[in-house]
Amino acid sequence: MIRYTLSILFLLLLTSCYQPERNCKDFKNGKFTFDYMVDSVAKTGVFTRENDLSIEYYEGKIDSSTVRWVNDCEYIVKKINPKSMAEEKPVHIKILTTTDNSYTFEFNIVGNTKTKSKGTAIKTD
Repeated sequence: MIRYTLSILFLLLLTSCYQPERNCKDFKNGKFTFDYMVDSVAKTGVFTRENDLSIEYYEGKIDSSTVRWVNDCEYIVKKINPKSMAEEKPVHIKILTTTDNSYTFEFNIVGNTKTKSKGTAIKTD
């Protein structure tokens, strides 16, 4: 019985130390696509990020944001020319996991830690 309990504890210890892969530096620059929802309609957006600038292309529009990296896996984007009060608020983005060509992230308005959304960006270039 003791051997069984120790084996279970050992397995729990090993699995609790698991860290998902996060090669965030690979995604600081490049061209990306991502899916998002508007009024229950799935849409796809494209953005290009180079250092401290991000240019988004969606629904036939182009928008630009500044990018400030907090650390290798977290950054804050802020619209350069906001068109509403809602667009003036910066968005905090945290990369949760990465693969060879994509990353999964969560994001929220800075200061609003209760409402977080998730998404996946795919690096196309």
